[in-house]
Amino acid sequence: MMVDGIIEMTKDWHYDVISMGFPGVIKHGLIQTEPKNLGDGWVGFDFSKAFGKPVKILNDAAMQALGSYEGSGVLLFLGLGTGLGTAIIAEGTILPMELAHLSYKKGTFEDYLGLRGLNKLGPEKWEKHVHSVVERFADAFLPDDIVLGGGNSKLLTTIPQGCRLGNNHLAFDGGFKLWE
Repeated sequence: MMVDGIIEMTKDWHYDVISMGFPGVIKHGLIQTEPKNLGDGWVGFDFSKAFGKPVKILNDAAMQALGSYEGSGVLLFLGLGTGLGTAIIAEGTILPMELAHLSYKKGTFEDYLGLRGLNKLGPEKWEKHVHSVVERFADAFLPDDIVLGGGNSKLLTTIPQGCRLGNNHLAFDGGFKLWE
């Protein structure tokens, strides 16, 4: 299993705790749903037992949102990658969202903004949908800050109004913040 490989790769590392971003629904530190792109066997998996260390798990989009958060107000995070990750942080409270699977046009938000949408629509139409969805979510959630992250955010030729680009390395900052 993947965990065995990670344990082997990190056997010479020195660490006391683990922060883990996971592409799925997390409640009370436990994975609730199997992720679309990683296969089965994750629901209820005990990572602390497997690694022999304390583990805090957070939705991967929420992890990057936490690393992007500047300490006050409402931040809306959209992760444009294989799928669509979404999270809100309101006055320091993390609210992982599963907006990707809500209806949008003839599918879901993820169908249009995820990698499948990019490949099907092409970059120009995909970018128009990104702008449209950002505007829609901004109207609904009234954020003070909007961060677009994920690998495909770099493909945008124009950044939607009121947004800034995130950086996947900010997920590491989010992981450290989990233990503060």
